[in-house]
Amino acid sequence: MQTRNRFFDDAAKIAGGAIGTLEGIRREVEVLVRQQVERLLNKFDLVTRDEFEAVKEMAARTRKENEEILKRVKDLEPSKNSRRITKKTPRRKKTNSKKT
Repeated sequence: MQTRNRFFDDAAKIAGGAIGTLEGIRREVEVLVRQQVERLLNKFDLVTRDEFEAVKEMAARTRKENEEILKRVKDLEPSKNSRRITKKTPRRKKTNSKKT
């Protein structure tokens, strides 16, 4: 009976050691994968979340300003139904004077 208990004790120790080793390997692989992904992302020259949010906010503000300006321009333009008042300058009459 003692050998059987000892066998299970040894198997449990080996399994525990293997689990610890596998956990260490998992952490190393995770770090290596993270480094590789970061290197690839840096290669693609991607923006950070903060930069993206800042540009998004600027674009929204600019869009709003543009809409306001377009509304002001539309209000300032004469409507199609209104008459245009223009000053006409009188034309000069041509004279046919010949020098003799």
